[in-house]
Amino acid sequence: MRDVVFAVLPNVVLLDLAGPSDAFRNANQKVPDSYRLRFVAPTRSIQAAGGLELGALEPLPPTLPDGAMVVLTGVAGESMKLERPETRQVIEWLASGVTRNGLLLCVCGGSVVAAKAGLLAGRECTTHFAHIDELRRVEPQARVLDNRIFVEDGSVFTSAGVTAGLDLSLYVIGQQLGPRVAAEVARELVVYLRRSGSDPALSPWVAHRNHLHPAVHRVQDAVVRDPTAAWSSRDLSGVACTSSRNLARLFAEHARCSPLDYVQLIRFAFAKELVTQSRLDLERVAAKAGFRSAQHLRRVWSRWEAQPPSAFRAREGAH
Repeated sequence: MRDVVFAVLPNVVLLDLAGPSDAFRNANQKVPDSYRLRFVAPTRSIQAAGGLELGALEPLPPTLPDGAMVVLTGVAGESMKLERPETRQVIEWLASGVTRNGLLLCVCGGSVVAAKAGLLAGRECTTHFAHIDELRRVEPQARVLDNRIFVEDGSVFTSAGVTAGLDLSLYVIGQQLGPRVAAEVARELVVYLRRSGSDPALSPWVAHRNHLHPAVHRVQDAVVRDPTAAWSSRDLSGVACTSSRNLARLFAEHARCSPLDYVQLIRFAFAKELVTQSRLDLERVAAKAGFRSAQHLRRVWSRWEAQPPSAFRAREGAH
């Protein structure tokens, strides 16, 4: 279980705090004992932007377990007020090395606080557009990137703030628990699952899922749960409680693919996992992933990958 430690400052923007915390809470419900949420602050209670009082907060812990994640949220206003006593305490806490054996996730102006603690020197980073110049002043050795949702540089992640903190949280959840879990959390929160421009192509497990149609999601969920089932147009339309013709229309409109194409994509994703994570020969991979034969798998594989399955197995074996 990983600790997710939210460091809260006075005048915190509630969306900066609530978005990531709800993402990790939902992920923990889907994969029990994956995350433990903690809320720490320089004082036992904090008044958030808008006047809401947040109480029963933990004091700043002197150490954190290995693998813990610190989520540093932003505050309302055009500057971070780095000389405020509570902010100075958080800066000193960060500078003490509490994130040394874990991850640091900065939301909005939290990047400026991390920079003041010396944690962004020599790193690529970003923040909310209102704090970009301030971030450059505070840490001239950082490479500050404009117009980015979030930036990953080693164990430090920075985001543009507000809803971008939720995007960042979904990305980290996808890295740690897998893209399927991240996609399920995104659907639960009714948000898009976005990735930064420098990240790899969208995983097949989350492709064609950025829509809100319940019948299409119901079919996609069923396929993801059991990709090897003998899915026919009739079976899929039964899950959707509509006709095959109408389901094809709904998929074309909302998922931008056909129902059977989606089945093939998910089987391909499952087969790719087996190829890269097991020593099964291709015939057994094909059988386990719902394909008629290795030749059938190769034909479908070539739709989404330029390199053959053997290239991925060789790549994994090289590590």
